[in-house]
Amino acid sequence: MTVQPVVLVLLFRFFLGGAIRIGGGESYINFVMGGIFIETAALSAATTGTSVAADMTLGVIDRFRSLPMFKSSVLIGHVVADVVRSAVAIVVMILVGFAVGFRPSAGVTGWAAAIGLTLLVTFSLAWASAVIGLLGRSVEVVQQLGLVLFLPILASSAFVPTSTLPGPLRAFADDQPFTQAIDGVRALLLHQDTGDHVWLALVWFIGIAALAFAVASYLFQRRATS
Repeated sequence: MTVQPVVLVLLFRFFLGGAIRIGGGESYINFVMGGIFIETAALSAATTGTSVAADMTLGVIDRFRSLPMFKSSVLIGHVVADVVRSAVAIVVMILVGFAVGFRPSAGVTGWAAAIGLTLLVTFSLAWASAVIGLLGRSVEVVQQLGLVLFLPILASSAFVPTSTLPGPLRAFADDQPFTQAIDGVRALLLHQDTGDHVWLALVWFIGIAALAFAVASYLFQRRATS
């Protein structure tokens, strides 16, 4: 899992960084790291879906039915594990970023807020991934369905300013939750005005986490008792 963010940093720094110009004199690596933070969060969260699907199809859950445990604890364990993996991936990604020219100006508070927001995205998407894992009937199907988590990131401010996008796509990109999280993390890391991005991202992803947790818990208990 830690290899993927390293590849993303190197790809955007050396293969695309020379071709893309960001206004205001900001370097592309400083701009794109906010998007890579959230992309890393999504990559980490996708593991939950495949892990849950494997548990359901390989009979692991049958072994837990006779134990005096909270049924959703299996899902919680997968989600927490993905958040931990995401934290490790973020550390590796930051170190690689520094090595190739990433120069943020955030203080301790800004760093803590940026990492905390990224981990919230992982937490929320991990629960959404758990829903996908419970709906899919095989690990292979879940892996394909998991692409749904990544598509909105492509239509966001992750890799280019939304001002460069065509009208209808720009309207979508400006208001979707991933853009709010990316712009919030980017502003925190670069010590810029966050505007409404951080609190809008919190509303979006706390809401996604609450809804996905409820749906995943219901689906899990339904399948575990059937």
